[in-house]
Amino acid sequence: MKRGILTFIVFVFATLSVGCQVSRIDNLELLGRLWGFLKYHHPAIGQGQYDWDAELFRFLPGYLEVTDLNQRDQQLLSWIKSYGEIPVCATCKETPLDAYLKPDLDWIRESNAGRELKSKVEEIYQNRHQGKHHYIELAPWVMNPVFTNEKEYSEISYPDQSLRLLALYRYWNMVHYYYPSKYLTDKDWDTILREYIPVFLQADSELAYELAALRLITEINDSHAASFTGDQVIALKGDHFAPCQVQFVENKLVVTDFYYSSLQEHCSLKVGDVLTQINGISIETLIDSLRNYYPASNDAALKYNIAKDLLRSGNSHVDVKYIRDNQELESVVTLYDQKTLAGNSTTQKDDTVKCFKLLDERIGYITLETIREQDVSAIKEAFHHTEGIIIDIRNYPSAFVPFLLGSYFVMERTPFVKFTRGNPDNPGEFTFLPPLVISPARDPYPGKLIVIVNETSISQAEYTAMAFKAGPNTTIVGSTTAGADGNISPIILPGGLKTHISGLGVYYPNGTRTQRVGIVPDVFIEPTIEGIKSGRDEVLEKAIEVIRQTGSQN
Repeated sequence: MKRGILTFIVFVFATLSVGCQVSRIDNLELLGRLWGFLKYHHPAIGQGQYDWDAELFRFLPGYLEVTDLNQRDQQLLSWIKSYGEIPVCATCKETPLDAYLKPDLDWIRESNAGRELKSKVEEIYQNRHQGKHHYIELAPWVMNPVFTNEKEYSEISYPDQSLRLLALYRYWNMVHYYYPSKYLTDKDWDTILREYIPVFLQADSELAYELAALRLITEINDSHAASFTGDQVIALKGDHFAPCQVQFVENKLVVTDFYYSSLQEHCSLKVGDVLTQINGISIETLIDSLRNYYPASNDAALKYNIAKDLLRSGNSHVDVKYIRDNQELESVVTLYDQKTLAGNSTTQKDDTVKCFKLLDERIGYITLETIREQDVSAIKEAFHHTEGIIIDIRNYPSAFVPFLLGSYFVMERTPFVKFTRGNPDNPGEFTFLPPLVISPARDPYPGKLIVIVNETSISQAEYTAMAFKAGPNTTIVGSTTAGADGNISPIILPGGLKTHISGLGVYYPNGTRTQRVGIVPDVFIEPTIEGIKSGRDEVLEKAIEVIRQTGSQN
């Protein structure tokens, strides 16, 4: 009999928790930190003179045989010295006093390494690589990190121990030096490397390895990382889906829609039903068991991401218990392959439908899901004499309009966002760039602007909301967004695994962060179960109410 996803993950977690000898973990932690430090600091390695993955594989066998600290230090020193003398750096600069995040060498200073090894690390830092780097660069204009010349090893579906250690070392050091929100993780990132060494070493199958990687990636608390790709994890989730969509509403898992109407009559579930169990497991237990495998910046994004997979399986059906009209019911729900649902979806966006319309003579409505740049002039013409405009960003914008449309809602040059930028010449340093400014259009909009957001608003949607928020007559309505703003930086790991990080630190001009926080509404409102059952959009209703209240007061 096939294991359910919950049972299997609990089984794998127990397997991965088998420990290694403490001294071995100490040594491997120090090696992982040192390997990453040399990768991003050593001049010869930065110039690309060595295949740094291969150098790790060459060094590991002898290193794993060390029996005491002195022997370990001598091996590490000999290893470092084999890459040549460190030339004096004439252009290395001190970390600016006003840097938002600063590099430090506490990991080596506070370690049990000997004085000579510590001194060597200090020497390399003071004379670190400068200029074009083989393994890291910043994207033009945007300045998020781009990890270059990283091998996928995609032909090896289940990496051996050396490759699994490489995966851990690579990811941990990328985050350590170039993730602008490392300081926001629930756990201190400095503790993660040591914690995951036994997890990766004991991953005894392709699936166990992918789950270990997914757990590691979840530790950065970043909704952008939910794009994780691993064949075995995807297979574990299954490729069959229920014909209905579910979301958490009032803290309950609720049927909110169907992919296409013709299947509703063949499904026992109805919009508004509250699911209590799936395959005999309570929803609360499922959430608790899965949260470590779903990267998310905040709880709203976590539940949104998990909900999409709860009625998903490799089987053709799932057993559910649910509540309708205070009556507890149970049923078997038939599942369908993803292509069937996608090809017949009633929720699929229609690019032929205009992105804007008048709700009445006083209120205009825009959805950014299908907006095009050429629509902006028509929007201005159609809506200029309305009392209010509602912009719906409970979606991902189909065009980049923060400046093009945002300029319509500001009356003067207005800063709306600033970013932190990493520094490959001084890994771990992040400084603020000057704020970006929106300049007003020739004939700015005089009325009220309402922007609707929720947990589906992520990245560009959040950035666009920040631009609209710069207007003096803007009110944000809805619920907290996904909390993952800024351009993404892709990461590849051995075995062909792929994921992303939020590559920029995004802040309001006053320094208030958005990562993990999201765009916080001025007027907080979420859908209710009763509203969903009756087919109402209560958030849109509230947006209309805010405009009308403002109009009556004026």
